[in-house]
Amino acid sequence: MKKLIAGIALFGTFALASAQTITFDKTTFDYGNIKPSADGTRFFTVTNTGDKPLILSNVKPSCGCTTPEFSQDPIMPGKSAKIKVGYNTTLNGPFNKMIEVFSNDPANSRSVIYIKGNVDANAPEPKPLTAEEQKAAAKAEKKAAKLAKKAAAK
Repeated sequence: MKKLIAGIALFGTFALASAQTITFDKTTFDYGNIKPSADGTRFFTVTNTGDKPLILSNVKPSCGCTTPEFSQDPIMPGKSAKIKVGYNTTLNGPFNKMIEVFSNDPANSRSVIYIKGNVDANAPEPKPLTAEEQKAAAKAEKKAAKLAKKAAAK
């Protein structure tokens, strides 16, 4: 009987050890000081560091001034996806917003990421992007739009 219980406990340990695991490249994105009506779009990278597919079931902002976009397609082990977050930069003043990310990660089914910054008319002009940065931004925007469109079709 003791061997049976020990076997079940050992199997349970392995079952818990093999799961999908959500990891973020960063949990806070600081916009810094930005001008009113500046581009409020930023991206968080989500990586599945587990060994089973990770599924984002919902991404909820704390208010209507923040708009997240994400794909519900499974993120395979070792792969990454982007969460696109937009902030309404017509609202002047400092901001600190929470975004809840819900997934099938058994240990972290609810994760929290943040955006913060300050919309200020006296903010310095943004540094122009290099050709490489523009190309990378366009590619990321295109991919995020494709994923969001796919998610909206479901």
